[in-house]
Amino acid sequence: MARLLAALLAGLLTPVTAVAADGPAWTATPGPGGDRPYIYAEGAPGTVLEDTLAVTNPGTKPLTVRLRADGEGSRIVLAAPSVTVPPRTRAEVPLSLTVPPDAVPGDHRAAVTASSGGRESRVRIHLRVSGPLLAALTVEDVSVTGGTIRYTLVNRGNTVLSPRVTITADGLFGEVLRRTPGGLPAELLPARRITLTENWRDRPALDAVEVRVRATAAGAPAADATTSVRFVPWAWCASALALGAAAALWLRRRRGRPSASECEQATADRQLARSGA
Repeated sequence: MARLLAALLAGLLTPVTAVAADGPAWTATPGPGGDRPYIYAEGAPGTVLEDTLAVTNPGTKPLTVRLRADGEGSRIVLAAPSVTVPPRTRAEVPLSLTVPPDAVPGDHRAAVTASSGGRESRVRIHLRVSGPLLAALTVEDVSVTGGTIRYTLVNRGNTVLSPRVTITADGLFGEVLRRTPGGLPAELLPARRITLTENWRDRPALDAVEVRVRATAAGAPAADATTSVRFVPWAWCASALALGAAAALWLRRRRGRPSASECEQATADRQLARSGA
């Protein structure tokens, strides 16, 4: 079991490449092969995993690389804070990863940062602490302002999620929007949230719409949230109201003026009154 965990840990470091201005690239990878994309380790609280970090210098001058560990839910200890690698040589730096006794079950992130020559790269480590796992994703705070749809994705569980989102909108006469947004986070860590926006340039000019945001992720129940919005062309309405008010005023004035026959009758009545008839 310890050998298996050590083998898993060996794959935890993402290959890191920094290109120097005056020579070939140097790399920091899991030792010894360095053909794995990132470190993945799984163990119970209290487990100690050991492996090595390989730093390769293909250049013609000695290279000093500084190493810094950063753990979340784990503790990483490097054998040395830096390593100087001779030309055309690979050096291996031992490291150990300790899962604290009180570590919460689920996925945790850690990292090793390698830096040299003013450049640095963050090397991710994915640690899964043994225990009950829960995958849970929620959609919250859906709103529409002008031509922008805003919503928040929240990881309510203890496993890393890769969310996928579909946004739909139904108006009085049927569906007016169906879109799968891009730019979603590749990974949403446990207890993390992210607020995203989606432009809606072709929204209706006049309609009552229900917007629904639906999110899915492997292992988690689908989640959705809705909001209602009314689109009203206020400029057009203001113009229509102004025209209506002008028409009403014109009609009122027209009704207030006596007609030609009414004027003739009034004149005749005044003449009869004067003659005493």
